[in-house]
Amino acid sequence: MSKKLVMTVGNGMMGDDAAGPLLAEKLKQAPLEGWETLNGGSAPENSLFLIREMAPEQVLIVDAAYMDLAPGEIRLISDERIEDPFFMTTHSLPLTYLMQVLREFVPQVDLLGIQPELVAFGFPMSESVKLAVDRVYARLGQAEWSWECL
Repeated sequence: MSKKLVMTVGNGMMGDDAAGPLLAEKLKQAPLEGWETLNGGSAPENSLFLIREMAPEQVLIVDAAYMDLAPGEIRLISDERIEDPFFMTTHSLPLTYLMQVLREFVPQVDLLGIQPELVAFGFPMSESVKLAVDRVYARLGQAEWSWECL
């Protein structure tokens, strides 16, 4: 079986940006067969050495991402969209950097975005994003999974 890693990104104190950390917590409490989990927090690039040591064959990065969709919508984000200068995540260092470095030693790297409703310090996570995290968790537990691509 191939080694797969879910790397979550986000800040638990920033409303819907906590989608990644919530997924990491779910996966920690109830691991899914075939998946390892790493919470990259708000500075996922600091985890590159850990991922290199894990030597996964696939990394799925999960993060809140502004995609002009309804809150809680989930999309696999294409490389072309990630490279668009108007594509926004909630982090200062672009995820394109992280993905480029990961692709130097990981055969498959994908970004799964969850559309946030509100990203602001001290605000709770919206119900639509909580439900989206539950959907991501459930789908990762399936033998075959796919997401609509943006």
